[in-house]
Amino acid sequence: MTSKDERMLDPTARYDPITIWLHWITASLVLALWAIGQTADWFPRPDRAAMWSIHVLLGAVLLCVLPTRIVWRIRFGRTLPPANGGLVHFIAQLTHWSLYLLVSVVLLFGILDASYRGITLFGIWSVPQFGAHHPAVLRAIGALHGVGANTTIAVASMHAAAALLHQYGFRDRLLSRMKP
Repeated sequence: MTSKDERMLDPTARYDPITIWLHWITASLVLALWAIGQTADWFPRPDRAAMWSIHVLLGAVLLCVLPTRIVWRIRFGRTLPPANGGLVHFIAQLTHWSLYLLVSVVLLFGILDASYRGITLFGIWSVPQFGAHHPAVLRAIGALHGVGANTTIAVASMHAAAALLHQYGFRDRLLSRMKP
């Protein structure tokens, strides 16, 4: 076997279907939430409120998916051997757990933001409001939510770039592990 062949991952080694789907659902929700968060205020008034309602509802879905994903990964998901060892493996693990932590923090600040505002979803149901609705507190909560979201997107982008580097630079078929 050549050294390149030794680096190649077993193409049959794949994560289980639930792990794969939870990964892609999480990634899709994070991307959609970030995109809506960046663009919702561009819409005229009635559509803007609907976009923020969609943002809150998708955030609630992610609030259910993320703990499901973490519990599944820890308790039931298939564990594969690392693509690389040593420092590279450590960085990959750190990145995955950092993403879980970042998304959790963003969700927490999203809940605080929606609750502090007392947002109404589609004009039908209001999220229970807490606090005295001080503008400075509202700005601080919103800023922390936004910084967390942008940081999540930055780390997720590095994660995706590393996966693409493995797939096309190292040619180790790493992405086949997560193929639905």
